[in-house]
Amino acid sequence: MNTLWVAVVVSSLGCAALKVSGYVVPARALQRGAVQRIVEALPVALLSALIAVSTFASGHHLAADSRAVGLGVAIALVLLRAPFLLVVAGACAAAAGAHALHL
Repeated sequence: MNTLWVAVVVSSLGCAALKVSGYVVPARALQRGAVQRIVEALPVALLSALIAVSTFASGHHLAADSRAVGLGVAIALVLLRAPFLLVVAGACAAAAGAHALHL
């Protein structure tokens, strides 16, 4: 069997086991403070990692290109508490401008 298919099957079984474990774990175990803090922080951490990989990865290499410029503008606008649509439009415009200038 191909290595890729082995990885797909193992990942699928792991996901199924994780889903089933959600039904098996008692509710009192999920109501502890530490578990709730982890559950609240996990989506933010995963989304941040996804953004970092999609921004700075180009194939198998790290790259700082127009996507990094767009991310920088988005972070600056978020820190200035700009509306969401302005953040998205500003990041898109900055990335497009940097791409057009071959930065």
